[in-house]
Amino acid sequence: MANSNWPAVVESDLPHGYALTSSGRVSGVHEAGDVFKEVPFSDDERLAIDNALTKATRATKTRFNVYIGDLGSDSAAGADAIFPATPEAARSVLIAVSPNDKAIEVRAGIDVPVRAKDRMCQLGATAARESFKRGELIDGLLSAIEVMVGEFRR
Repeated sequence: MANSNWPAVVESDLPHGYALTSSGRVSGVHEAGDVFKEVPFSDDERLAIDNALTKATRATKTRFNVYIGDLGSDSAAGADAIFPATPEAARSVLIAVSPNDKAIEVRAGIDVPVRAKDRMCQLGATAARESFKRGELIDGLLSAIEVMVGEFRR
């Protein structure tokens, strides 16, 4: 018989800027350097991303993760370095964005059940780019997630 300790994450143990959502997902921001007086995204923006990630995960049975931050001078290598540490990496998709470098990288784990993982990742990155060009980071992420979920269903 399976056994688990629920919740696996105790909200009071999370660092500043993080919260445990009703879906069980940990949502948060990480400020580089000094703590900002404000978080970089509004509550509505964080809720929209959390809802999209939750829906995508439920629809595909694959965990979707987003990383927003510096990926280094080689964004592909930066995403490759981050990806193994994401939750359930083998069964997940990572959308990594380095806003200052205008770079987006998408990675899918080896157990992601999509026939054309490379195509799905490319479509997700392409969907995000147009919104990113207009300075709409959240809309770009939402577009990428939506397109990739659609590709899962093909």
